[in-house]
Amino acid sequence: MGPTRNRVLSVLFGVLIACIVPCRGRAQTPACNGLDAAKRALATSILQSQHPYDCCDGTIAECLAAKPVCKLARRMADQVCRLAGAGQDQATIERALARRATTMTSTSVVPIDLSRAERAGAEDAKVTLVAYVCARCPYCAKLMPRLHSAIVEGPLQGKVKAYVREFPIRNHPFSTEGGMAMVAARRLGKGWPFLLHMYKVFDRFDPAKLPDCATQYGMDRDRFAQLLQDAEVRRELLESKKEGVRNHVEATPTLFIDGRLYRADLDYDTVVDVLQEEHDRLTGNLHE
Repeated sequence: MGPTRNRVLSVLFGVLIACIVPCRGRAQTPACNGLDAAKRALATSILQSQHPYDCCDGTIAECLAAKPVCKLARRMADQVCRLAGAGQDQATIERALARRATTMTSTSVVPIDLSRAERAGAEDAKVTLVAYVCARCPYCAKLMPRLHSAIVEGPLQGKVKAYVREFPIRNHPFSTEGGMAMVAARRLGKGWPFLLHMYKVFDRFDPAKLPDCATQYGMDRDRFAQLLQDAEVRRELLESKKEGVRNHVEATPTLFIDGRLYRADLDYDTVVDVLQEEHDRLTGNLHE
């Protein structure tokens, strides 16, 4: 690739990045800032060839140049730059965009029983997130605390309310004990705090210490210990697992957004961005 072509690509990418940055004068997104020439060329190629699945009919690049700007085009451009910066190739990035599109354009909504589930986030939040999780799932232990924080005090505050459904994975050691503890804590009104506690001490998890830990969250130790042995708690855990199987849950975490299966990338940034997109969709806030 000659120097002239490199200069042309740099100028073109600069124009596209200028479109990605809102006219309010804030710095360009970290995802797009500082890409080297090869990654700039890759991002440019994708932005010129891929189309948003809503909001605008052109390519992502064309939609970024239109006024008003389609917010989805900006979100997709940010994702492209983020993945390009992480070293993903074009095919991988385009598959990630396709999975995102499948998530957000699906009309298939599954039944999920939230009658006994504990909510995190504002009751009047527009978006409902349900996560099937295992108390002993290592990736759940990394993702769910961050999502909970985003919902109760971060960028999703007031926009998203979240529920968890118990889905113990057989090959995770102590998954049944952890699942029973999830149900027991939920019955005592401390489902989310105790789940986050179990994730916090993930590498030091000891089923024998669960009743003592329960007292740290205001639960009665003896009552909690009884619930850990209760046949009805075990039945409730089994019903949650069966519901997940009916909803084609095979691994944890598996997310549903407003009843639709989440198929996009499971990294924190993408999940938060898709949830914000869903809020924009529900509120009609599609352009900026």
